Amino acid sequence: MRAVVYDEFGGPEVLHLGEVPEPEAGPGQVRVRVEAVGVNTFDGKVRSGAMEAAFRTRLPAVPGLEVAGIVDQVGADVAGVAVGDRVAGPAGRGAAELAVLRVWAPVSDGLDATQAAALPVVAETSRRALRILDVRPGETLLVHGASGGVGGLATQLAVAAGVRVIGTASEAGQERVAMYGATPIVYGESIVDWVRALAPTVDAVLDAAGKGVLPDSIELRGGTDRVLTLADPAAHELGVEFSERSEHSTEVLAEVMGLVARGELSVPVAKVLPFAEAARAQSLVDGGHAGGKVVLVP
Repeated sequence: MRAVVYDEFGGPEVLHLGEVPEPEAGPGQVRVRVEAVGVNTFDGKVRSGAMEAAFRTRLPAVPGLEVAGIVDQVGADVAGVAVGDRVAGPAGRGAAELAVLRVWAPVSDGLDATQAAALPVVAETSRRALRILDVRPGETLLVHGASGGVGGLATQLAVAAGVRVIGTASEAGQERVAMYGATPIVYGESIVDWVRALAPTVDAVLDAAGKGVLPDSIELRGGTDRVLTLADPAAHELGVEFSERSEHSTEVLAEVMGLVARGELSVPVAKVLPFAEAARAQSLVDGGHAGGKVVLVP
């Protein structure tokens, strides 16, 4: 079958179209005919070889952490889903004509495949981050990267729960952060003063950007308690919690897809590109200036 492949570690330019064996749905799995694939920064880190110290990637490899598609094979011990159903979920080798899922949820009515494929990773990660930080109504949460995929969804979920959110973003992302219901501010050397002028007390900090903001975050919190990063490897030397272990669930994904379908949450899709332009898609994501989710289609 056709897939996006890389035979060596390197920049986005190593991505190309190739042929790989078709996967089969094992026990507890479904196989889908892929309609859309979300592109993530983690794909780029694995492709570059930066994650080899944490886990080994066998080459040639296929990227793609989240897919939407139509079920075409159901494995043993699977109930509640049938061939022909539209589903979305996390995948390991999603950028291919066929992909296998262990966790999935029905695609909500009103969502197309590109929207559904934009959700599995951001839904799980944002919910996990807010649970770890235990933010509560009336508290103030500082979100770094509040205009991005994970940061933007976490911002919206927190605001909906009655949390006051101050969100950092580039100049281009200020309007989107405000639309999400947060108070937007730009990155800069005076960020500590700017935040303190808005909120004398910051109850929790979520860093979804990884732009070296942890020292300022610790200063604003008065310590490392309730400071969480999803993107900055300096966390370990600073004593800040780094959360990267996924806890995907059907319930969380179904909930978020339903909220997006009803217009209660927004996860904008900025670019939809064909598999043949996978290198361009990953370059947009790696550069951090896509302006929303980037999605590949076969």
